[in-house]
Amino acid sequence: MLLSADRSETRRDRSLSFEIINAVAEREGVDATEIEPPEYEALYDVLNPEALDALFSPREDGTPRSNGTVEFRFCGYDVVVTGDGDVDVRE
Repeated sequence: MLLSADRSETRRDRSLSFEIINAVAEREGVDATEIEPPEYEALYDVLNPEALDALFSPREDGTPRSNGTVEFRFCGYDVVVTGDGDVDVRE
């Protein structure tokens, strides 16, 4: 099953790391505030959230970065984050 956390209106206001937590929480049927140790993995144990956010943030002159993807395992799910802000969570 594929769950996408593509929220175009909110992407500018929320970090990709927040979107990852939110997508996993939706998948688990819990509030995003519950995705924390000891019940769940800490995102920072899997990757550096600030580095991920910076990787896909616009350049200093405001131009977008080239499209790319980052894939990793988090809380038992395969997570795919794309440069355009999509977060896919798959079993």
